[in-house]
Amino acid sequence: MFGFLVLLAVAVALTYWRAGQREAAAEAAYPPSGQLLDVDGVQVHVHVSGSGPDIVLLHGAGGSLRDFTFDLVERLSDRYRVIAFDRPGHGYTDAFDAAGNPISSPRDQAALLQAAAKQLSVTRPLVLGHSFGGSVAMAWALEQPQDTAGIILLAGATMPWPGELSASYKINSSTLGSALVVPAITAWVPMSYARKVLAGIFTPQTMPQTYPEGFGLPMALRRGLLRANARQVNQLRPYVVEMSALYPSLTMPVALIHGTADDIVPLVVHSGPLSTLLPNAELTVLDGVGHMPQHAVPDRIEAAIDRTAERAGLR
Repeated sequence: MFGFLVLLAVAVALTYWRAGQREAAAEAAYPPSGQLLDVDGVQVHVHVSGSGPDIVLLHGAGGSLRDFTFDLVERLSDRYRVIAFDRPGHGYTDAFDAAGNPISSPRDQAALLQAAAKQLSVTRPLVLGHSFGGSVAMAWALEQPQDTAGIILLAGATMPWPGELSASYKINSSTLGSALVVPAITAWVPMSYARKVLAGIFTPQTMPQTYPEGFGLPMALRRGLLRANARQVNQLRPYVVEMSALYPSLTMPVALIHGTADDIVPLVVHSGPLSTLLPNAELTVLDGVGHMPQHAVPDRIEAAIDRTAERAGLR
């Protein structure tokens, strides 16, 4: 028994060491691409480019602003000032506030990023959210309805869903899973397997070959991100239940863009029902498109953004 415990301790120590080495290598390869703001003691990473009306970009679960700098930022920066944030716990934005409390709920995340946006003199922005970022975009609108010009949701996770989440979210957010499973993922998961998982998010479309490098895939395997993402996704449903009762009060233009082949955040659960709650919604259904419409049909995403800007009186 003693020998087994010694081997276990050695295995855990080796796992933690290797996880730290892989994290250091990831951060060296993918340093911050934008500014690091201090918001009441919380570090917030933001990438700003272009000029024109403000548009805020909020990425999905397990991602970072690099999902947008891969393509969408460049497409928009000729006519908008594009402000792409790392959400709390992702990229280079802290997961916890100065008191040590996790910044997990959509409304807490929106409040933090709105404070960061204020430092950048952002006024009456369009706010675009993808997947989990869609819930934060809706929270942004609920927090500041008079100063939000419009909302664009790409496969937004905004409504209560039936059934249970994948067990991995519960495991990775548990005390034991956080201490043992998460470091093992960071330390030992082959990058080839991580690429395969990432490619599955694009199904039925094909992931661009250069996307894992542009996205910074090794950054998504860091322990802090895995823990924060599991906690946020695992806790999301009660927050969207609460927020969904308030959605009908939002009168700004909202564009909902969702693919019929999205099995991760289904159209019939989220954007479809949401479109009936909002008084000024425009629903665009993308036949055969999966969970990554910003990469599958970027021209249609640009067009929806421009239409929303026009409806909001920004163009």
